[in-house]
Amino acid sequence: MNVTANSFTLGDKFHEKVEELLEKKRSISLDLLRELEALKKQTIISFKTARKLQKLLQENGYPVYLHELLEDSMLYLPKVEPPPRNPQLVARLEKIKAKLANEEYRRITRNVNPHESNNVGTLADFGREVRSVKAVVVTVFNFLVTVVAAFACAYIGSQYIFTETTARVISAVIAASVVGLAELYVLVRTMEGDLGEP
Repeated sequence: MNVTANSFTLGDKFHEKVEELLEKKRSISLDLLRELEALKKQTIISFKTARKLQKLLQENGYPVYLHELLEDSMLYLPKVEPPPRNPQLVARLEKIKAKLANEEYRRITRNVNPHESNNVGTLADFGREVRSVKAVVVTVFNFLVTVVAAFACAYIGSQYIFTETTARVISAVIAASVVGLAELYVLVRTMEGDLGEP
């Protein structure tokens, strides 16, 4: 039997009803009798066959609804076989995957210097390191000068507001702290920009 997606696995009640109808052979038409005999041994029927049987039963004076006929039956869903994949498509997908993997590898390793594995550095490497250290020293010196200058300005300027030395020192420390934090923020943002991070 050709099983389609619109098929049912028959339950015991269906077979009981078929047996019950076969016992009343006298009042059943020949078409219905042949249909019932054919269904007696089957475990799966199509929806079309179930509708045909229900129609024959109603024509012969048996008012049976389709849902009553298939009450304990189950919908049969055959396993769907996926179509075979196109070998050309598979080959293209593999090429694309390899290309993407290579690009990802290059992106990850773009900052890696192949000369770093050698113990002997070149003169250019030494020059780069000196420039890097020089930039850090200048940045730290600039930070310290800015904070000290902010402290001095706040201390000298607060003499017009406060008469006590303690209040002048506290106001100068607060001003220097604010300037120092702002300078640190700018420094961190600049370093992030140099490293290529957003």
